[in-house]
Amino acid sequence: MKDDFDGVAGNVRRPLPPPTWVLPEEDFEDALASRPAWSAPEADDEPPELTSAGAFGDDRKLGIRAFDPGRRGVRALAAVAAVAIVVAALLAWRARPRVDPVAPPSFDSVATTPAVSPGRSGPSSAVAEVVVAVGGKVRKPGLVRLPPGARVADALTAAGGAAPGVDVALLNLARKVVDGELIMVGVTPPPGVTTAPAPPGAGGTASAAAGPINLNTATLADLDTLPGVGPVLAQRILDARDSQGGFRAVSDLRKVDGIGDARYEQLKDLVTV
Repeated sequence: MKDDFDGVAGNVRRPLPPPTWVLPEEDFEDALASRPAWSAPEADDEPPELTSAGAFGDDRKLGIRAFDPGRRGVRALAAVAAVAIVVAALLAWRARPRVDPVAPPSFDSVATTPAVSPGRSGPSSAVAEVVVAVGGKVRKPGLVRLPPGARVADALTAAGGAAPGVDVALLNLARKVVDGELIMVGVTPPPGVTTAPAPPGAGGTASAAAGPINLNTATLADLDTLPGVGPVLAQRILDARDSQGGFRAVSDLRKVDGIGDARYEQLKDLVTV
């Protein structure tokens, strides 16, 4: 082991032969003499100077000073920045979304609707036809549609006419019908059935506004609307009508107990048969 180590150490201490690329001194001088003319240095050439680290530091300081704007430059830069900010703010303000105002409608283009008084009906409520109910002893009882201004005779004809043997003398065939009216032919309507509806808001003068009340078809409520006629007197009129088979003339009211000359004069224009 030791012998091997000594052998290796001996090889390390042995000097290495000179490199083959190093020229001997005499060959080096011959090489310099035989070099081309363009590679030889001129006589006035000076060797390059070495620059110290301090010189680089001075040059760096000079570069920083070259870009120093000074107080006036700082003020100018601040002014330019302020102008740029103002311009950017104006551009942002002009680019904001806008809401276009809506012009108010012209009064000339607004359609005005004429006011309708409570007691009158407007154009939209104009009656194009009258619908009445015809019942009793007729050929075709039910609803009939008549033009405005039609009379009881027209309603009776639209219902097919009265049944054979029915006396229509008790009906006032010349009376104008009212929309929603019930016309009973040959029979007395049961109590509580209204033949001719009273207009709303008419009060005690409903019978006058709707036309004369037919004594032969009127109900207790219809007679109660007549001036000076209460429930008691209205029931007496109904009893007299039933006992004599209907009224043949308005003057038959004189036969009713409780109706004198003065009250008859008050009622004769408000009733019919």
